Amino acid sequence: MKAEEMWKVSTGEGVKVAVIDTGVNPDTPSLKGQVLADEVPKSLAHKATEDEDGHGTTMAELIAGTGAGGGLKGLAPGAKIVPYHIAMQGSSKSEKNKAPDLPDAIRAAADSDVKIINMSFGGDYPRRGSEEAIRYAHSKGKLLFAATGNDAETRNFIDYPAAFPYVVGVAASDESGKVGKFSEYGNYVDFAAPGLNMSGYCDATLRSYCDGAEGTSGATALTSAAAALIWSAHPDWTANQVLASLIDTASRNWAKDDPSVYLGYGLIRPRKVLEKADFDPGPADVDPLARENESGVVDESGKPVKPSEGKADDQSSVSASADDSSDNGNTTLWVVLGGAAAVLALGGGAFAVLRSRRSS
Repeated sequence: MKAEEMWKVSTGEGVKVAVIDTGVNPDTPSLKGQVLADEVPKSLAHKATEDEDGHGTTMAELIAGTGAGGGLKGLAPGAKIVPYHIAMQGSSKSEKNKAPDLPDAIRAAADSDVKIINMSFGGDYPRRGSEEAIRYAHSKGKLLFAATGNDAETRNFIDYPAAFPYVVGVAASDESGKVGKFSEYGNYVDFAAPGLNMSGYCDATLRSYCDGAEGTSGATALTSAAAALIWSAHPDWTANQVLASLIDTASRNWAKDDPSVYLGYGLIRPRKVLEKADFDPGPADVDPLARENESGVVDESGKPVKPSEGKADDQSSVSASADDSSDNGNTTLWVVLGGAAAVLALGGGAFAVLRSRRSS
């Protein structure tokens, strides 16, 4: 990605990203001064600055970490994080009753000056009221990104909220552009970003990082950061234009109007937008994903797939901690420790054997 070159043009300054997750600890060296906890409504502030397992804090650092104190340096270190804590898989019944509901967190972010909403989680059943909240956020001009899921090798269920209209679903790829074996696929995949051989916190103590983590969660965070870089450089653009610019510049070796079920419109390349000061993002009021948002998720025969709503009190279908943190011996890091940025090679390179949405 040549992050250091991009940072000469934009660091994400002036852009706020809502991280709806397991909470974000603002006291890590890399996040000091980066987390705007006072902008979370008091009614939704339960454990916003506490983290149950390190997942939310890792996502926040991948987006806006400064790299201070040997911590992760995110792709948009000039951006700011507004944290929201929701109950996740494994949370106690008491915690489920106290934690904000996902729709409420989305609506609160929509009513703020946050530009981007990052949701690095997913589940087979959407939480009740989520789709309406997402449509509301979209009407407020927000960009919403969500992980497509990590279970492709076992079941490949459709993951929500990524599969909802107006949510940009992000898959995970390796350094060659090949989709991760675990990365779930379908016509709700819109982009791919690095999601293998990453670093993240090992557990809730936040005392150390583990290498070799993989998942669509990190890929989603990097895509949110990429959008922040572009929006910071072009603050007068709309969400439609930021998204259109990412689609136009994504790395792919297939036709733009025939997206892949594995990598969507391709691998994100924000540098290609930032290196052209006069980049044309297209009309401000035209949704670049109108076709997908109108049809919704379809099965292999092209029939629409309607989600089954989970129980109102059932929070167990959403997981933010499914990433594999085992050390696989690969020392390639996408965002390295100590504040130095790794080069992300997302050029023309190799791709997985792809199946287009039209032929799926």
